Amino acid sequence: MADGDRRIVRLVLAYDGTEFRGWAAQRDPAIRTVEGLLTDALALVAGERPSISVAGRTDAGVHARGQVVSFPLAGPSFGPSSGLPGPERIAFALNSMLGPEVVVRDAGYAPGGFDARFSASARIYRYRIDEDDVPDPFRARFVWHRPGRLALAPMRAAARLLVGEHDFAAFCRRPPGGRSTVRRLQRLTVDREADRLELGFRANAFCHQMVRALAGTLVAVGEGSIDPGELPEIVAAGERSRAGQLAPARGLTLERVVYGPRL
Repeated sequence: MADGDRRIVRLVLAYDGTEFRGWAAQRDPAIRTVEGLLTDALALVAGERPSISVAGRTDAGVHARGQVVSFPLAGPSFGPSSGLPGPERIAFALNSMLGPEVVVRDAGYAPGGFDARFSASARIYRYRIDEDDVPDPFRARFVWHRPGRLALAPMRAAARLLVGEHDFAAFCRRPPGGRSTVRRLQRLTVDREADRLELGFRANAFCHQMVRALAGTLVAVGEGSIDPGELPEIVAAGERSRAGQLAPARGLTLERVVYGPRL
């Protein structure tokens, strides 16, 4: 079918990543991934298995509240008159099949040329840390339970030193093919409410495991094992071993993907 006969569908997803081996579908169908589950469901709902573009390829155990996907589907035959669902009806069917583990929060057609990954201007993540002495079983799947108060002032000082465009190789899993690890970290916040600490991250893009490495490093600063003044040296060295350890995946959520005003 010609490209002009297809329309781009855009879905905003939320999911609990606990039982998934990340976003990306694997060759082994026994490996459970968000993309694999979604693609299988779309094949039943829409009558074809679309090629999906995703804004953020979340790791195993990472959650999403505002993940965005896009895919082309047949135009003339795609609508209530043909018996096939439009975006809203796709959302209803997917939520019936996959909810509450994976749900569609919003659905619609996107402008021509829209791509969930390449049209995005920023991704926003939050990392949540439970500082209470006793873990809360009702939120344990979505926070890192690390009992004891962390020192906010040095963590905020370290965060200010990380904002901007840098080579974040010290905070990234080494990419294949020598791909760049330069990213523009637009915002990094450290906030506390009661016994929960929240770290907010906004960047044009993140390399593999970057947010979790930054979160682990900020926690090390809050514990006193890394001095905030060391951050520029750690960034310049570009050595993963110099930064803090990876924070657990369960505390991380992709909150929102930012697009231009017309998208």
